[in-house]
Amino acid sequence: MFHYDTPETSGSSTLNKAGLAEVLMQHFDIDRPTAKGFVEGFFELISEHLVRGDTVKIPGLGNFSVRDKVARPGRNLKTGETVIITERRVVTFHPSGTLNARVTENLVPQSGPWDEKPKR
Repeated sequence: MFHYDTPETSGSSTLNKAGLAEVLMQHFDIDRPTAKGFVEGFFELISEHLVRGDTVKIPGLGNFSVRDKVARPGRNLKTGETVIITERRVVTFHPSGTLNARVTENLVPQSGPWDEKPKR
């Protein structure tokens, strides 16, 4: 499991590209330019496939895909006026079951006040 406290990741709830590169540097004992190149290349490869309309499947993480949305009516919340939301292309992410399980396993309490029998 990769977990390293770095200046970019310690005390923060956001992991960014610099933090990923730092983890790769420490775990694989590589220099900063190599780690940064790997991270940039990885995201560029994913972007290229999404631009082409491909689905990107990363086991244990999830699937990135492109979806075309049709034009539809909407409402300007400030004025109440009906407007047309234009058609567009969006990227979607669907987490894998493995990722969902890992994220939610710590949210399920092991025990709580509901486990106690009511006092009579």
